[in-house]
Amino acid sequence: MISIIIQTLLISVSVAMDAFAVSIGKGLTVTRVRHQDAVKTALWFGGFQALFPVLGYFAASTFSSYVTSFDHWIIFGLLVFIGGNMIHEAFEEDEENARETAQFDWKHMLPLAVACSIDAFAVGVSLAFMKTNMVFAISSIGIVTGLFSAAGLYIGRAFGARWQKPAQIAGGVVLILIGFKVLLEHMGVIAF
Repeated sequence: MISIIIQTLLISVSVAMDAFAVSIGKGLTVTRVRHQDAVKTALWFGGFQALFPVLGYFAASTFSSYVTSFDHWIIFGLLVFIGGNMIHEAFEEDEENARETAQFDWKHMLPLAVACSIDAFAVGVSLAFMKTNMVFAISSIGIVTGLFSAAGLYIGRAFGARWQKPAQIAGGVVLILIGFKVLLEHMGVIAF
């Protein structure tokens, strides 16, 4: 039980890294972080990061009877793909984000929230095949992402882009390791 809780929290932190990185980028573009902007950012990113795993979970649950014999490979593949993609993106230079203005209205936040939540959809698919409490997982993902996003604004303003790349790489590595853990557990190599 404790292992599942820790695993869920690690997934939550890992999934939050994209939103955290984007929030740091937004923090770089402001002269000061207003409280209401931090709350808006937390709600946009946290809300969408909680919504997309639900959508992924229901999509996977609909087809779960067809894939239970190889679900561990789906989990492994999705988490390794998502983690690898996060690491790859950390090393790409994103000039568009560097020029982005720090606006917090729905026209600017909606596309960012959706883009950062695509990985969360795939995580929701993975969660459908894992032994986890979905209410806890979804709540954890939303709350952790909201907190990280709000903190990212302040960190971006205070420290600049120094921590953006390491945070995204760490999130990717954690997802890959969880993918390997699930695969090795199913194969009987390790037991948790």
